[in-house]
Amino acid sequence: MSFNYTRPYPGGRSPLMTRNAVATTHPLAAQAGLQMMRAGGNAIDAIIATAAVLTVVEPCSNGLGSDLFALIWSPQDKALHGLNSSGRSPQAWTPDTFKGMDSVPMRGWMSVSVPGAIAGWVALSKRYGKLPFADLLAPVIDIAERGYMVTPIIASQWARAVPILQNQPGYAEHFMPHGRAPLPGELFRNPAQAESLRLIAESEGESFYRGQLAARIVAHAKAHGGLMTGIDLAAHVADWVEPIRMGYRGYEVAEIPPNGQGIAALMALGMLEDFDLKALGPNHPDYWHLSIEAMKLAFRDVHAQVADPEYMNVSASAMLDRDFLKSRAKLIDLKRAQDFSPSAELRGGTVYLNAADESGLMVSLIQSNYYGFGSGVVVDGISLQNRAYGFTLDPAHPNCVAGGKRPFHTIIPGFILKDGQPVGPFGVMGGHMQPQGHMQTAIRMIDFGENPQAALDGPRFRVEQGLEVDLEPWTPADVRAELAARGHKLKENKDSYMDFGSGQIIWKTADGYITGSDPRRDGCAVGF
Repeated sequence: MSFNYTRPYPGGRSPLMTRNAVATTHPLAAQAGLQMMRAGGNAIDAIIATAAVLTVVEPCSNGLGSDLFALIWSPQDKALHGLNSSGRSPQAWTPDTFKGMDSVPMRGWMSVSVPGAIAGWVALSKRYGKLPFADLLAPVIDIAERGYMVTPIIASQWARAVPILQNQPGYAEHFMPHGRAPLPGELFRNPAQAESLRLIAESEGESFYRGQLAARIVAHAKAHGGLMTGIDLAAHVADWVEPIRMGYRGYEVAEIPPNGQGIAALMALGMLEDFDLKALGPNHPDYWHLSIEAMKLAFRDVHAQVADPEYMNVSASAMLDRDFLKSRAKLIDLKRAQDFSPSAELRGGTVYLNAADESGLMVSLIQSNYYGFGSGVVVDGISLQNRAYGFTLDPAHPNCVAGGKRPFHTIIPGFILKDGQPVGPFGVMGGHMQPQGHMQTAIRMIDFGENPQAALDGPRFRVEQGLEVDLEPWTPADVRAELAARGHKLKENKDSYMDFGSGQIIWKTADGYITGSDPRRDGCAVGF
């Protein structure tokens, strides 16, 4: 790929070019990953250290009670592998558990499924890591104990969460020093989280699922109306899975299979391959219209079908069938927007990170508490996700809540290949923005030749309900006018932090890696 290295968008950066790379949303986290590489570790060691630091410095988005997914290119067996470490619901749950409710609660203990991130770190370390697991958590333990200065973006999101979560058990105790959210530049320490991290490090995660921390989590649940048990925690397994793929213009885009929504990005790309987007270019209204309509069609099917794969009525391979996607693409009317009943209104709190090293080992990883701070429940510094809110209570839907079941998940790592060889990891955060961001950044690189940084800098759209579409402020005026003329109901949402995601991209070259890091959310890429 021959990229264009101009800076076509406001606030554009130059990409990082280096032989080893770590990219994520906070400089302290990226530095921890780089520290592992400098100590003789590989990309997996780096990604675990980076992910661990993010649980401390970005608590609005993730915590020790997160879920996790990853895609790993292994140069040893020259293959791409997937890891699904999303947790399952408590065994005691049934639809009757939520009788009389419109949905699974958004907050509190009854929104918590078993957290999978810690098991994911351990699984990655055991299969691919070089350094001792405890060494990988040394930087984050130090940061949690000594404290860190809260960035303006995180301080703003933290302040928004306080009125919503201050009465959830454990939240104020751990995340409201001085009775409020920390101010920008204020030092925040989390000694309870440091102690929990120390127990996790010493036990290689066993304490979290079968030991001292597990006992504390279960006791806390019992005291506050939760149904999670020690059996639920001990039963958690991080599953190695075969990635799903979609060929696109000579490349392959890979995602984790359901229960995640990555299949939506692949479906949309499959539909769009019938259209010559390269001839249109990134500022042509037809490109925007076609992409919006394809994404809406993909969401219609994904939200009707995707669930824990053991419960799905339609296979992922059927949803990615080329003839099926061609039939979907024929539904697009180039002259007018249509209501395909797209995704529900979803927001998320997520961190995406990737790393690559000189050996060719590459990893795309995402972990999340879902909505800001997740459930709001905090046990010994362990902020628990609310991923169970992703279930439906419709008994006819494959994603209906049940015991021991994985919910529909929004978080998705991505990866690009060409001719069976790795091109690199990429991802975009933000609820149902994620497959939309995957599709748009992939098109910008593959069709339009934008380098990874420019692909992240470019304006994005976000489809909402019905005909509604959010546009970033620097969307070209003629594009905006033409989309409105075709019937799209345009919104201009200036909260790029949440509403248009934030991403990282690493692209492999013959001599190293080209890395882009999104400016929407303190994006930071480092390397050597």
